[in-house]
Formats: sequence, C-alpha cells, structure tokens
Amino acid sequence: MQKSNTSHAPTLFSPVEVGPLTLRNRIVMAPLTRSRASRGNVPNELNALYYAQRASAGLIISEATQISPEGQGYIRTPGIHSPEQIEGWKCVTKAVHVTGGTMVLQLWHVGRISHPSFQPGGAAPVAPSAIRPNAQAFTEHGFEPIPTPRALETAEIPGIVEQYAQAARNALAAGFDGVEVHAANGYLIDQFLRDGTNKRTDRYGGSIENRSRFLMEVVNAVIAVAGADRTGVRISAQNGQNDIADSDPQTLFDYVAEQLSGKGLAYLHTIEGDTSGAPVPPFDYPRLKRLFGGTVIANNGFDKRRANQAIAEGRADLIAFGKLYIANPDLVIRLFLDAPLMPVNRETLYGGAEQGYTDYPTLRTVAAQPCYQDAERAWG
Repeated sequence: MQKSNTSHAPTLFSPVEVGPLTLRNRIVMAPLTRSRASRGNVPNELNALYYAQRASAGLIISEATQISPEGQGYIRTPGIHSPEQIEGWKCVTKAVHVTGGTMVLQLWHVGRISHPSFQPGGAAPVAPSAIRPNAQAFTEHGFEPIPTPRALETAEIPGIVEQYAQAARNALAAGFDGVEVHAANGYLIDQFLRDGTNKRTDRYGGSIENRSRFLMEVVNAVIAVAGADRTGVRISAQNGQNDIADSDPQTLFDYVAEQLSGKGLAYLHTIEGDTSGAPVPPFDYPRLKRLFGGTVIANNGFDKRRANQAIAEGRADLIAFGKLYIANPDLVIRLFLDAPLMPVNRETLYGGAEQGYTDYPTLRTVAAQPCYQDAERAWG
C-alpha cells in the first residue's frame, strides 16, 4: 500500500508511504554483497559507517544476509542467526537511524550456490534437486568450482521455512524496520521456482503451483513474525545469474505476483532483465505490477531519466540503485543536482577494508544548476 504525500505527479524525490514507513524519497539502495563482515560473519563498525554514509536513500535494503550457517555461499557475508550477528547489526541499524535513514534486512539462503568449505562438517550444499550449477563459489582460496548439491528431503523443508521466520525475528530484534525475502538471482527460493533447477516429484515440484509452494510458505512464516506491511519480496524473472533458467518465466512470475497480491505485503522488488546485460526476450513487467496490485520497487540499469519515467508511467513506485550506490554515497543529492557520478572501482567490490568501501568522496562543490523547477515538483 503506498500513497504520495504531494499533489504533484511523483518523482524520485517525492515522499512515499510503504506500509507503516514514511520514506522521504523514492530512491532505494539495493542489496549489495561486499564481503566485509568480521570473523563469525558478524557486522562491524565499518559496515555501520558504510550504510550510514548512504542513509539519505528513502530506503536501504541490506546486503543479502544468510539465515543459517548452511545458507552461506561467499566469504565474509553477514548472518542473522547468532547472538553476535544480531548485536553487530544493532550497531548498523542505530547508525542508519541516527542519520535519518530507514533500513530493512534481506533474508538469504544461497542453496546450491555454495561450497563445502562453508557448510557445517564440510557437507554438500543443499538444493531442490541434485543439479550442479555452472558457477563458482567465492571462498578463502578465491573462486572455486561448486560441487553437485544434495537434494533436500521433503521433511527438511519446514525446518528451513522456520529458519526464515527466526531470521525475521532476529532482524527485528536487531532494529531493522522490516525484512525482504530474497527469492531472486538463482538462490534457494529461486531454485525452487524454476523448472531448470527444480526436478522434484513431491509437492514442491512439477507444476508452477508446487514450485511456488516453498516461497509462499516462507512468506507466510515471515509475515507471521514481522507483519505483512513490514515484509517485502524480491524476484528476478529474467535474470540468468547463478545458472538459473525457466521454460516459461512470464507464466511463472505472473502466478507468483498474483499469489502474493492478497497478502498485504510492503512491496514487491523486481529485477528487470538480466543483471549481466545479456539480451532477454520481451517480458511484461507492468503486468506483474497490475497482478500484484501493491507497491513495486524496480531495479537494474536505471538512471534518473528512466527512473522518473517509470514512476510517472506507474510502472514502479520506487527505484533501486545498486552499483551507483557503491561509488556515490550521496547519490540522492547527486541525482537531484544532476551532478557527476563517480565510477565504481571493480577491483575493490568484494573483500578488503575501507578502500572502495567507505572512502568514496561526497560532493564538495557543484556547478550551478537550474534545479528550482525540480524542487517545486518534488516538494511544492
């Protein structure tokens, strides 16, 4: 449920209500894995500074955060399943809140996109089906091939659903304003959704209804903890990341959007197209929004012009920016003033410390811009 607080046509800079949250603009910081948690996958003071620097976003979605030890697939990614991790995240949420920001936690289980070095006892990663992905895991030894996963037993699935619920409980205890269920980018929930990775013959496989069952059970369990109006869901209908594919994504995700529509969720977060930039067949994203019937965050490759156009056309209510937020902690004011945007240093994306993380500069000066008209539209 969302409504604008201005009589003018909304733009990126218009306030908006998302569930119980009043956001001062429609610019969202997308979840971004940076692999900079401390030992034990505990968030730290450096992470707090990083997010606080970007707190002018209307909404921050945290980097993907594993719900259990088995849910990890990359080095130094934070968790939300231990007391130490909850305490670490409290530092982050407090830093964001004292700088005026709003932040939700993304709940993550990587499924087969993992490595035995991350798994308790060196076990194989788990998945809907024992299908090895054509992908690599980022481990302490660099990128290593991912082995064939173990197919989950039907009786194990309710336990993982409960892990999502407990992770949502922990996120609220850590001070987050809500949670986002990560059902995108080829990770566990997406693996259940797609017929390329789900070859099960039980009630979690076969038909679209069955393949969507795990997602719906997770969403219902999280709603029971956090409330529907503090729960979002992220999907990526056309993204081929992590060797994921489906024979009929339009029909699949039409069904998903329709099934989510009656739950009163805070939002649906849609990645449009393929994040690699690879060409994709036509897909009706406005149809997803119509079927969902609620607030939609659109993501992937937007600039200011395309973002404002999507909002004006009603295709989306908010726009999430990823890589732009890595290099531009003050992205909101840069977009408003049409100021130059800093490029991303790709060599420092994953791992490391301050370099390429908290040392990107903010604006010191800007050439005069005729911004009064934009200001009137945004706040008039």
